[in-house]
Amino acid sequence: MLNDEKNGRTDIEYGLTIKEVDQRTRDGLVNIVTESPTKSVKEIIKTNSLTLFNGLNIALAILVVIAGKPENTVFAFVIVANTFIGIFQEVRAKRTLEKLAVLNTVHVEALREGAFVNIEVEAIVLGDIIKFSAGDQISIDGIVRAAEAEIDESLLTGEADAVYKVEGEEVLAGSFVIAGVVLVQVSAVGNDMYASTLAMESKSFTMSNSLLMSSIRKIIKWVTFMIVPVGILLMVTQLFISGNSWQMAVIGAVGGIVGMIPEGIVLLTSIAFMVGVMRLARNKILVQELPAVEILARVDMLCLDKTGTITEGALQVKQIKVLEKSNEKQADLALAALALNLPAANATQIALQQVYQFSDWKPKTIIPFSSTRKWSGITFDGEGTWLLGAPEMLLKDKVEMYGAYIESESKRGCRVLALVYTQSEASREMSLEKISLVAFISFKDIVRKSAKKTLAYFKEEGVDIKIISGDNPITVAAIAKIAGVENSDTYFDARFLPADFDELKKLVEQTSIFGRVSPEQKKRIIKALQQNGHTVAMTGDGVNDVLALKQADCGIAMASGSEATRSVAQLVLLNSDFSALPTAVREGRKVINNISQVASLYLVKTIYSVLLSIYSILLFVPYPFLPVQLTYISTLMVGIPSFFLVLAPNVKPVSGNFLTKVLKDTIPGALTIFLMTVAIHLLQPILGFDMVVQRSLMLILLGGIQFLILIKVTYPFNQLKIMLISITGIIFVLSLFVHDIQDVLMIQTLAPEWYIMLIGLITMSWFIMLYFEKILISFYGLLEKPRSKAKKKKLSRD
Repeated sequence: MLNDEKNGRTDIEYGLTIKEVDQRTRDGLVNIVTESPTKSVKEIIKTNSLTLFNGLNIALAILVVIAGKPENTVFAFVIVANTFIGIFQEVRAKRTLEKLAVLNTVHVEALREGAFVNIEVEAIVLGDIIKFSAGDQISIDGIVRAAEAEIDESLLTGEADAVYKVEGEEVLAGSFVIAGVVLVQVSAVGNDMYASTLAMESKSFTMSNSLLMSSIRKIIKWVTFMIVPVGILLMVTQLFISGNSWQMAVIGAVGGIVGMIPEGIVLLTSIAFMVGVMRLARNKILVQELPAVEILARVDMLCLDKTGTITEGALQVKQIKVLEKSNEKQADLALAALALNLPAANATQIALQQVYQFSDWKPKTIIPFSSTRKWSGITFDGEGTWLLGAPEMLLKDKVEMYGAYIESESKRGCRVLALVYTQSEASREMSLEKISLVAFISFKDIVRKSAKKTLAYFKEEGVDIKIISGDNPITVAAIAKIAGVENSDTYFDARFLPADFDELKKLVEQTSIFGRVSPEQKKRIIKALQQNGHTVAMTGDGVNDVLALKQADCGIAMASGSEATRSVAQLVLLNSDFSALPTAVREGRKVINNISQVASLYLVKTIYSVLLSIYSILLFVPYPFLPVQLTYISTLMVGIPSFFLVLAPNVKPVSGNFLTKVLKDTIPGALTIFLMTVAIHLLQPILGFDMVVQRSLMLILLGGIQFLILIKVTYPFNQLKIMLISITGIIFVLSLFVHDIQDVLMIQTLAPEWYIMLIGLITMSWFIMLYFEKILISFYGLLEKPRSKAKKKKLSRD
């Protein structure tokens, strides 16, 4: 048989047979990881249903039913509705993302019955022969059977230096090829691989590292700590109030506890994220980590790799300048041989292949292109060694002799490579002392049509642009100028980057264009920008961008780029079009700004409920609101409007700390409701109204102030918001005079003088809120001054 089963070796020229592949698939020796990258429907139902607040609400509803007041259990139905909406939205998002992920499915070339066939990674079986080229992420564990390559194992080991792999050596899933081509025999698949969890982690849709979600979790934590002691004390004190039955004590205590629960805030945050992800999916942007939506909205520094972002990634041969006319034929033959025999078909090679289609030179030793070395070469039988690469790397100090020509070509936006000849055998560590320059080849980058408009958008939004490229800085600067990059005349050759990190931090602030940047230097530049206080996004499509994408706060990969970049990026542009980024930024801003708005609506209720509960505990008085009343006001003034507001357009730049901003918007309204409710309670013995009138006054006052808060939150207004506010106000006013609603809410129609008093109190409340807001802003200003000074000191030390 072709394959040596005894030694476990697959024939290197034939591969596995279809019969062998089918048998190994049936035996489970196939590259399938059992865990799903997204939650199952069962897990979604479980996580949305089995929550602390859901359990607490069910327990409170049972207590209310036992107390004989089932009409006050309406709050439980709202929780059930919220749960169903959350499950529906998450399942819908799951299906959308899984469909979209198919477009980003990784394929490999497997040798089957003497021919290479394109298969999905999940179809690889044990013993397969797989071909991996430069830019491919190795998706299995295996042994190199033929050829050789430079492998980057930084995702596994953290070491940035490439490892050279030859026949017989092991390669692991999660590493990727940066130069060369290898044939690998699969030795482990699926869950048996060394890094089987790596791909799952990079594809998981997660909420981790979200500043917004961590702030909301803090809020939930604080509320939980308050609910337990305050709830117990409220229950006990309500039982000991003179003339209060145990049933009314339970109802009063439940009213206070229900008011403290911000039941919709987590749901709405999740929905906002999920809807944002689905909208991005419709624009062919795959979100691999949910926090990326939020982080991109906060970005103030965008780093671009020129190739594949502001340019199309394709090159055209513009000029071949042979130094001596007698060498023209030999130069053409050498370029043809290099174009057709080098293993990695990069943009330079593809451009040369458009010019040269035939060569009969026989390669003897091949050195693939490396982004660190910046040249490639081949030793041919009887034709010597020919190298093609960056002039400054091949010619070293001699490059200055040709500086004028290279600079003139670079200023035209052309990339210049040198073709050199030597009689020495090609090797990675070969000496470049005895080489002869034969020709310069100029390649022209094609600038994307959408680049200028996209870069103008980021400029208007206050996002600084840095171009970080492996090409000549003068060439990059010329192309950046055509694309509309601001300060494109400030460029720097990364070969001379300062070793001192403090000096680098200063340089990156003053420079817009970096050329001749190695992968490790890209990472250092981004780290320096982060140390300067920037939130950095990085786009890239090549293997040399992986380290930088990992270092950036938000890594953005092109789907047309290497598999390695796609695996580490948080966002993948499936159309490989840089112009899709403004859509992602707008979606992220909408999520954060809208959640900040609606969160204050929910937390107002939490804060005034805590304050009123403490008031009731200290003074041994009945809790002022029934659960059904709070549910009614919360649904009408908070729940329904928030579902519209959280999805409304809102693209203003994100600023400030989420938690600080929400508390600034929340505390004035909550204090005002508390003071006005206490005022009505204190007026009761003076004005002599009964409990039903008191509850009616308090409910109308609560609804009126919540309506003012809703108006404040929805500012600035648009047609949709005005319609939402108007409908909410009309429903609230009309419902106060519907007898069936009055019976459920335990209120009544009041005498005209009471309504006049309420209008005055509600009007006064607006000015009280503004006064509290002014005090709060002054207070936060005092707190921020020492923090700002401390931050400046820290930056100066850094």
